[in-house]
Amino acid sequence: MAFMAVLEADLRALSAEARRRYPTVKDGAEHAILKLRSLSNPSEIAHNEDILRIFLMACEVKSVKLSVIGLSCLQKLISHEAVAPSALKEILPTLKAHAEMVDETVQLKTLQTILIIFQSRLHPESEDNMAQALGICLRLLESNRSSDSVRNTAAATFRQAVALIFDRVILAESLPAGKGGSGSQNFRTYSLTGDVSRSINQSESLESDCFSGGPLFMRENLTKAGKLGLRLLEDLTALAAGGSVTWLRVLSLQQTFALDILEFILSNYVAIFRTLVSYEQVLRHQICSLLMTSLRTNAEIEGEAGEPTFRRLVLRSVAHVIRLYSSSLVTECEVFLSMLIRVTSLDLPLWHRILVLEVLRGFCVEARTLRLLFQNFDMNPKNTNIVEGMVKALARVVSSIQVPDTSEESLAAVAGMFSSKAKGIEWSLDNDASNAAVVVASEAHAITLAVEGLLGVVFTVAALTDEAVDVGEVESPRSESDPPESCTGQMAVLCMSMVDSMWLTILDALSLILTRSHGEAIILEILKGYQAFTQACGVLRAVEPLNSFLASLCKFTINVPNEAEKRSSALPSPGSKRSELVDQRDSIVLTPKNVQALRTLFNVAHRLHNVLGPSWVLVLETLSALDRAIHSPHATIEEVSSTVPKLTREPSGQYSDFNILSSLNSQLFESSALMHISAVKSLLSALCQLSNQYMPGNSSGFGQTSSQQVGTISFSVERMISILVNNLHRVEPLWDQVVGHLLELAENNNQQLRNMALDAFDQSICAVLGSDKFQSSALSRCHHADDQVESTDTQLGSLECAVISPLSVLYFSNQNLDVRIGSLKILLHVLERYGEKLYSSWPSILDMLRSVANAVEKEIISLGFQGLRVIMNDELSTIPAHCIDVCIEVTGAYSSQKTELNISLTAVGLLWTTTDFIAKGLIHGHAEEREIGIPTTQSIPKQRRPEEREEQSIYSNNEADDQVPLVDVIDHNKLLFSVFSLLQQLGADERPEVRNSAIRTLFQTLGSHGQKLSRSMWEDCLWNYVFPTLDCVSQMAASSSTDEWQGKELGTRRGKAVHMLIHHSRNTAQKQWDETLVLVLGGIARLLRSFFPFLRSLSNFWSGWESLLVFVRNSILNGSKEVALAAINCLQTIVLSHSPKGNLPMPYLKSVLDVYELVLQRRPNYSGNAASKVKQEILHGLGEIYMQAQKMFDEGMYLQLLEIIHLAVGQPKCNSDNMEAETLHVPLVQRTMLEILPQLCPTEHLSSMWTLLLRELLLYLPGSEASLEEKEAETEQASCSRNHNQEGVKVAPQLDVGSVANKQNVAVAKTMLTETHKITSDFPNGVSSTSQKKTETPFLSSGSLTKDVVAGFSSNLFGEKLVPVLVDIFLLAPSVEKYNIFPEIVQGLGRCMATRRDTPDGALWRLAVEGFNRILVDDVNTTNINHGRDSNVSRTARIRLWKEVADIYEIFLVGSCGRALPSNVLSPSALKADESLEMTILNVLGDKILITETGIPLDILERLVSTLDRCASRTCCLPVETVGLLPSHSSRFSLACLQKLFSLCNYACEVDQWNSTRSEVCKIAIMVLVSRCEYILRRFLIDENDLGERSLPAVRIEEIIFVLQELARLVIHPDTASILSLPTYLKDVLAMNENHDGRAHLLVLFPSFCELVILREPRVRELVQVVLRLVSAELGLQKVI
Repeated sequence: MAFMAVLEADLRALSAEARRRYPTVKDGAEHAILKLRSLSNPSEIAHNEDILRIFLMACEVKSVKLSVIGLSCLQKLISHEAVAPSALKEILPTLKAHAEMVDETVQLKTLQTILIIFQSRLHPESEDNMAQALGICLRLLESNRSSDSVRNTAAATFRQAVALIFDRVILAESLPAGKGGSGSQNFRTYSLTGDVSRSINQSESLESDCFSGGPLFMRENLTKAGKLGLRLLEDLTALAAGGSVTWLRVLSLQQTFALDILEFILSNYVAIFRTLVSYEQVLRHQICSLLMTSLRTNAEIEGEAGEPTFRRLVLRSVAHVIRLYSSSLVTECEVFLSMLIRVTSLDLPLWHRILVLEVLRGFCVEARTLRLLFQNFDMNPKNTNIVEGMVKALARVVSSIQVPDTSEESLAAVAGMFSSKAKGIEWSLDNDASNAAVVVASEAHAITLAVEGLLGVVFTVAALTDEAVDVGEVESPRSESDPPESCTGQMAVLCMSMVDSMWLTILDALSLILTRSHGEAIILEILKGYQAFTQACGVLRAVEPLNSFLASLCKFTINVPNEAEKRSSALPSPGSKRSELVDQRDSIVLTPKNVQALRTLFNVAHRLHNVLGPSWVLVLETLSALDRAIHSPHATIEEVSSTVPKLTREPSGQYSDFNILSSLNSQLFESSALMHISAVKSLLSALCQLSNQYMPGNSSGFGQTSSQQVGTISFSVERMISILVNNLHRVEPLWDQVVGHLLELAENNNQQLRNMALDAFDQSICAVLGSDKFQSSALSRCHHADDQVESTDTQLGSLECAVISPLSVLYFSNQNLDVRIGSLKILLHVLERYGEKLYSSWPSILDMLRSVANAVEKEIISLGFQGLRVIMNDELSTIPAHCIDVCIEVTGAYSSQKTELNISLTAVGLLWTTTDFIAKGLIHGHAEEREIGIPTTQSIPKQRRPEEREEQSIYSNNEADDQVPLVDVIDHNKLLFSVFSLLQQLGADERPEVRNSAIRTLFQTLGSHGQKLSRSMWEDCLWNYVFPTLDCVSQMAASSSTDEWQGKELGTRRGKAVHMLIHHSRNTAQKQWDETLVLVLGGIARLLRSFFPFLRSLSNFWSGWESLLVFVRNSILNGSKEVALAAINCLQTIVLSHSPKGNLPMPYLKSVLDVYELVLQRRPNYSGNAASKVKQEILHGLGEIYMQAQKMFDEGMYLQLLEIIHLAVGQPKCNSDNMEAETLHVPLVQRTMLEILPQLCPTEHLSSMWTLLLRELLLYLPGSEASLEEKEAETEQASCSRNHNQEGVKVAPQLDVGSVANKQNVAVAKTMLTETHKITSDFPNGVSSTSQKKTETPFLSSGSLTKDVVAGFSSNLFGEKLVPVLVDIFLLAPSVEKYNIFPEIVQGLGRCMATRRDTPDGALWRLAVEGFNRILVDDVNTTNINHGRDSNVSRTARIRLWKEVADIYEIFLVGSCGRALPSNVLSPSALKADESLEMTILNVLGDKILITETGIPLDILERLVSTLDRCASRTCCLPVETVGLLPSHSSRFSLACLQKLFSLCNYACEVDQWNSTRSEVCKIAIMVLVSRCEYILRRFLIDENDLGERSLPAVRIEEIIFVLQELARLVIHPDTASILSLPTYLKDVLAMNENHDGRAHLLVLFPSFCELVILREPRVRELVQVVLRLVSAELGLQKVI
């Protein structure tokens, strides 16, 4: 065990130390060691006295070292309970003896041993032992020989011993073990609120400690320990009074020390004095007497009792008595408090007063103490108003700062003390200082304590008020229930009494110190006091103190001079007056005190918002001034550290003070959502009152509204809106109050105030409508049944109407234009943002907008229409069903107004939007849609006649879940017809833009939603809207003026008016009505394009169709160009849209052709470009019609088509006036015909029409007049044939006169049927039978006219365009039809090719050559593909064809190719191109026709070969004198023809495929070629001989060289050689010579070769030698080597 080992070590050390001088001690120690080894624990040591005795023996020798060892071991034994209690009698004398030793170490060891004894089980229980033990401590304390450390240790040991003694008393008497807060007076927090909170916690802790075991009763009997404590208390009291004592066995003791011990006992052992009577008597009679005597200041106090330290202890003790025992010592405490209060006003030393003020300050900051004092004294009529006296005494001390001499210095020192405390530095009085600075500091300390005391009272009242709120005696300021009229609870009554008795004194003192102070810390503390007391007054409903404190607080917030002060202080001069005002504005500086006061005010307002009531006016006036300062560019905030103002508006890392204040200002009103509704009303009333005070006419202004007035009113309005926005969940009781004030502002004469009111209306209305309750209501209308919607709307309807009604009041009741405009702007904003949430207010809104449409101000109309546009674009789905028709009416009103054109146009567009919305509810359609492929849309049957409802119910089903809301209560048909009716009326508007827009909208809506209209609805639309619109517009166009208009007058120049230019196409009323008519026709075309299959099934539709045809015909004949084109386009659109689908019956197609034919026969009433444009459109239309409806055309219709084309493009023979124009370009109509010709190729069932089509085209080629008579005969014959084949009787279809919109159309339709060729029909709607009917169409009936027309077309320019088209069409024809017309085509092309003689530079002959080559090459290729003749083509046709071809070749090659031309006719490039073209036609003849073509008669072949020979003979046949003049291209052409002859005769077995045709061609060609070569050779020899020494022309030399070279290369087939005129023996030789090369033709020319050997030209001789060698080789006579 460690203790035993340590003890043994100590014994060994003791033995060692006593070995020499104290053998007895040594032996005892060794004996003890041996004894110790036999013991095992401290309890055994306690029963064996040998161990203790050896240590006592060591102490008795009084050796310092042995005493130290002995005392140390003794302490260990006592601490480990190894000493029996009975041994105390032996120990105490030993300790007493050691206390008398002078060694400091021994004395300290002795004191330690004494303390250990008190802490162990050896604690003295007898009076003698107790007195002896305490006496040792006191003697060492009072001994002059004791060092300071010994004295201090002795004092501490005595204090701890006293504490242990009284702890034993507490334990023995079974009292609560808790102690009072002895350090409460010495410890202070950094703020008074912390001190108050700490005092409350300590008091609660003390009470809980003292009374935790239940209520205590006074007891008289004491235990032994209690008696010892009582003896000690009595002796200490006597010693503190300066008397003598017998029990403690001490002669004297410092009074200060004794009083300090008493103060310690009084503060820490409260239960002893409250429970034990003996102790309570000592306290009452001895201690209180002692304290009263010590407090006396009326006599000079001598000795220790007059020292500050003693005074401080006395006051601390008095404070403990008052704080802890005032309930039992009422009289004594009253005396104490009265003495303390009196001391504050006596002329005592400053330190004395400071000590008293510290005590009073302690009472003030201790909430429980102050409450007990106030309850025991101030609330007891028999006692003095102690607390009130304390407060007044403190206030008197504070008022000392008014003394001029030292007030500023003291205030600065006070501020420094508060600042030090805020930083955690506690200031203390230095008693040794005597200079003036210390005096000032002491005065400041006194003032600081007084201020802290007052603030402590304030915070105590606040803390007690909060406690009253917590226990439920007082309603919380944030409670939602109304506060009671009076407070009846004990705590509440206490708080009210405290407030009533002290508020005025506290307010005066705090306002004084706040006014004079500038330190940040003291200002913060005082403002905290303001806040705490004001809030307490508010909670307690103490109105007068509340208003007083608020008024005082507001005085410190901001001081902005009002306008009256500014004006009164200004000088009379206007300039100086303005300067002074600027200076005053610049003087607004917010000090830190102002800023902190404002923050305090915000805190108070937040805390008391429910109880301020009328007091709000004080707060709001201050906040208004703050708001003006915040928004003033001249306001500054003064920094704490400098007197120079510094702007803090610039953004930084933290919020500037301005931003913080602004945020607090806003948060105050945002927190109104947490207020009671009555408090919110009070706040609004205060704002209205504030605004009315500054309203012009209500305030004492100086005429014009000042900026301060406007600023205050603006503040009030903005805060009212803020309150409204933050109370949207309960806006109903607040709305009228806010709106009423805003309406007053809107009536004010000041425009700035009116604008302010309008902005406020906008914000408030939008805020209410944007609240959650309206959002939920809108959602419920979309997702619930009608009864639920109605219930919801009933609940919110009144609120919604109340929110919107002010706008109507502003518009209808206010006479100011800006207010009316502002109300419309607000309405626009509301509709844009929250229109979908409105329900009950729509009637008033629409009525307001309808009234706006009748206004004369453009700006008002524009704003009203913007609102309507929002409704029609975005809100139709949420508008109640009964309001939709009203919306349509209002839109019509805006469309009809004449003030603003753009609005009318846009309103028409809104009607289109409306039809889109209405169409969503049309979920019924027509059954025919399923047949024609239009998707069927489901809908609810419209409300019509019963029989119609039965019919429509067939097409309806239950799939209507996705429709717009409230679809079952909307009559969509009625709404749709309402829109159509408006559009029809607008279609007759005098403004072109409006009516055109209405027309477009009418037809676009019908086209967009026509698939949703039922049969009966379509009939109504056609007969009531579509055709009547057409009639109306056509009548207006016919009756409108043709006078030219002048544009709007823009100004004057040189005295003359300057007008805006108007385009010539719109400068008359008739032209503008024509434009409208064009739109109508386009709309009808779109309708029929989209719905024709369904519409033709309607009853009497044929009548409408006929009336439309009559109108189209008249429009083309008599209308303007634009109307005519639109009419044509109308028919075209219908036919082209439905012909490919098979939805257009034959009669409708035939009727369109009839109209075109009749129009072109009569010719329109206009000419020039307009007529040409109309014809072009007709031609284009015919081409498109035929392309789309080919299968519907029969031969008669096709002939009619050709006749119409002929009529369209026909023109009289050109006269001298237009001859020049024609030669420059092709007329547009003829160009159009050329464009459509490829589209008119007959189909398979019209194959017989190919010939007619091609012959018709051939008539337009140049030179066709010669064959015209033959063409006319054929045409007449075809016409007679059609007339005889015509079937049926021409009967006009029956018309239903009653179904036509305009009866005039019936007469016109009948006239048209009489004049035009109508179709035969057995059906009422004009649908023909299955057999196709042919039409009577006179084709080229007038011979003279035809001649003129053809003559007009017979121009090379038109021929150039026609030839390629003709060739292309011809190549597409079937073979049979092609060969029927082939010769005529060749003839026509030949005529064109022949134009080369007259116009060698023309393009016609070139195009004809190219076309000629194309058709021949195509024929050759076709023949080769078919491997011979086509079975469908007769031989006669082909013979006829090749005769024509041979003629063309003969005429063109011989007569036009290779001819010499003047040098200025063609350019070199043109000559080269023409030469290339000649080579091409030559190649086609030689390489394609003569070599590959089969079936050509021999005579034709001979003619073709002969043609080549004639072309090849041009060079050799010319005289030698003129051949040199021949152009190079002519000689090249001649040689090319000669070369073709060689190629025809040549045979290469590895390349050519020999056949009969080739054989025949070679036989013909070889004979021609041999003859031609023989002539060339003979002619060359003759010419050379005739010229003598002169050389032949180069052309002749080149020709003979070419011939000799080709003869040398030529190889012929044996069959070809068989027809050569050779002797028989030569033929035999050739037959026997198997190696001959097929050059038998050289043998024929051998004589000529022989004659040429004598020629002078060396090149010719060389070639002749080559040929001769070839002859030798052929005969087998070549030289053998």
